[in-house]
Amino acid sequence: MIRPATADDQKLVRALAAEFEREVPDELWGDDDDAAEHDVVLLADDVGIAALDRKTDRTWLLDLLYVRPAARGQGVGTELLRAAAEHVQAQGAEMLALEILESNAAAKRLYDRLGFRTVERVLALPAAALAQAVADGPTFGAVHVQTDDVEKVKRDAGKLLRLEPEVEAVSGWVRVRSDATDADPAKLKALAKELSYTSGGVVLSLGVERGAVVRYDLFDRGADVDEYLSVPEYYGELPPGDAYALGANATVVARLTGADPKRVREVARTAASPADLPPAQELYEQLAAVMGVKP
Repeated sequence: MIRPATADDQKLVRALAAEFEREVPDELWGDDDDAAEHDVVLLADDVGIAALDRKTDRTWLLDLLYVRPAARGQGVGTELLRAAAEHVQAQGAEMLALEILESNAAAKRLYDRLGFRTVERVLALPAAALAQAVADGPTFGAVHVQTDDVEKVKRDAGKLLRLEPEVEAVSGWVRVRSDATDADPAKLKALAKELSYTSGGVVLSLGVERGAVVRYDLFDRGADVDEYLSVPEYYGELPPGDAYALGANATVVARLTGADPKRVREVARTAASPADLPPAQELYEQLAAVMGVKP
């Protein structure tokens, strides 16, 4: 039997609310909600509770719905929802809204079955992770040409950049960096592409952007054969295919650089946020080591 809670039910109401909080912890708001303070509380004997608040003349919020485990599977939750809907209608309102934790799979199934639809989303992120994600840190990188002809690379890079870059030979690669390419990742990529044309071989651009993400582009005879960005949607939402394409192709990397494909897959991971990966500097150094170039 569904009935409104009275002052005599406060102990039961608080007990049911506390059981819900223990079973479905709310990592966002915590457990300081007091069901006894809601505008309306409905009880199903001593096994279930629905707590509602009027938000506007048109809409009420179902803030709590809970049924004790022993009484589940008997339609108690559905009856509480029916009573809540009848109360809302009796008050002249049209809509019953609710909030649900993504972790509460059973409740999501119930509400989906009844026809509830998503109207708003509440997103959360630890403040420290957000600060890291939006930090405007350093942007830098280098181009690595797979050749031992240092002088040719230096001449070609100088013509393209219209300045004298820093050039050094390291383990079968010629490393090129400049202030101009450090300041602009697009120029770094363009330099790598042109040097791949002029050298007729494999060229890698590898760098950090905004202190948050790592990008590489791998060219072979001027063709961009693999591109990687550690957080594919860092600069904005992408079509699924475009986001997938920004993952590393371990087979191609291994063929052109001699890297161990297993290590490429282990290191060149992608994620939805910089917070889900090693710090950008660390990831940059790991990728350089896997590909056999100097960071």
